[in-house]
Amino acid sequence: MKPINLAEKLAQFTSHWDPHVVADYNDNEVMVVRFQGEFPYHLHEDTDDFFLVLEGEMIMDLQDASHPVKAGELFVVPKGVTHRPRARAECKVLLIEPKGEPNTGDPETAAPKPRI
Repeated sequence: MKPINLAEKLAQFTSHWDPHVVADYNDNEVMVVRFQGEFPYHLHEDTDDFFLVLEGEMIMDLQDASHPVKAGELFVVPKGVTHRPRARAECKVLLIEPKGEPNTGDPETAAPKPRI
């Protein structure tokens, strides 16, 4: 066991919408990801979706509202709620998801989650 430096992990890749697993927490994966532009609308039927903004600002679009989320803030999307994260400029985010949960809610369209 040792501390995990999130800035060092984020420096290992520059791609957007490409989550990288940095730790396991119970039956969850802790990931870092860079956002820029728009992710497709999607939902997760069986799990909430956790976003903690580390740097920059993202916007969480829901069906009926949009919520800015700034560095140091988190946003939890309840299971079954259609949502879309987006960011005008690059934003760095920490995600926590159950192991094996596809980032799009659909295994066929999900990004791989390499470990770093």
